[in-house]
Amino acid sequence: MTALGDLIGIDDRTVLVVGQELDVAHARPDVGNCVVHRTGSTLVVVDTGVTEAFRAALRAAVDRVRPWSRALVLTTHGHPDHIANNDLADELGVPVAHYVPAPDLGQMRDPALYWVRSFERIAGTAPLPPPAALADTVLSLFRPMRPFGATTRTYEELPLERIRLGSLRFTGWTFAGGAVRVLRTRGHCAGHVVVHLGDCGVLHLSDEGNGPCGAMMDADQLKIQTALGSVARLFEEKEAEVLTDGHTFALRRGAEAVAHLDGLLDQAVALQGAALRLAGEGAVRPSAFATGYGQAVAEVGGGGANPNAMFAAMTAVNQLRELGLRPDSDGPDALWSRPPLRTPGRE
Repeated sequence: MTALGDLIGIDDRTVLVVGQELDVAHARPDVGNCVVHRTGSTLVVVDTGVTEAFRAALRAAVDRVRPWSRALVLTTHGHPDHIANNDLADELGVPVAHYVPAPDLGQMRDPALYWVRSFERIAGTAPLPPPAALADTVLSLFRPMRPFGATTRTYEELPLERIRLGSLRFTGWTFAGGAVRVLRTRGHCAGHVVVHLGDCGVLHLSDEGNGPCGAMMDADQLKIQTALGSVARLFEEKEAEVLTDGHTFALRRGAEAVAHLDGLLDQAVALQGAALRLAGEGAVRPSAFATGYGQAVAEVGGGGANPNAMFAAMTAVNQLRELGLRPDSDGPDALWSRPPLRTPGRE
């Protein structure tokens, strides 16, 4: 059993810093796992989590992998459980570069707007507080919030590179003489990246592995599933050796990593089949669909990290949209149906 801030050694210069699950009822924020690594004389920190306790654990991890004389801080995406301690970059006492995804700048600057819009999509779908109140409650857990430092830039300010790993080709950016590869995936949210650390064989999936189906309003199911398949191939081809992610608090090596990723894809297929059956041929209310979909999720074990009513409703609404259904009106819990394929009155 792990606890917030535990340090799991991967090798003598690589550490997984363990986060924790979300518990809104008990005012406990979720904290994304972070990876700390040294390649040559460069310290690499992948995500910074949230809370002062986790910040202290990060400091212990960076001290554990010394010596280093420069630092690289990489943000995988803009959600608050991954970015709140980003200004730690300013306190490392060495030349440092910090990069964040440009598509996530909006939510990093104004997280309230992002979360209100996310919760507006599920109004009436589940017994939850109004969107603005729910967003206030959730965001109040993630304090202090310090997503930017003096050196923060976006990845997209750098020239985009074509990156080859085994038989696969990605686009993204490389650092530390190619030892650190940032690969664009953009499934869990609009700016998401994953990080490959060549020196130690770690592939940090961050939240692309947070369940088989995306919950966020800017999630892309196809991109999530494509990322899962591509990462599985990297492990099959021995281009990666250790899989870490944002929320499962575990290391997976080799065949175990492949089995985990294949399992997520199998769950995605099963849930899409269940969603088709629940949607039927006519119109469906999201609240009724979400209830049945939640049962299907429980049956396949595909709830992902941080299972709760709001994420379950968000995932259900995304699954309706994935099937091609759209709301018939703007009202809460309005019926969803498939748009007609032909314009009325025309052959």
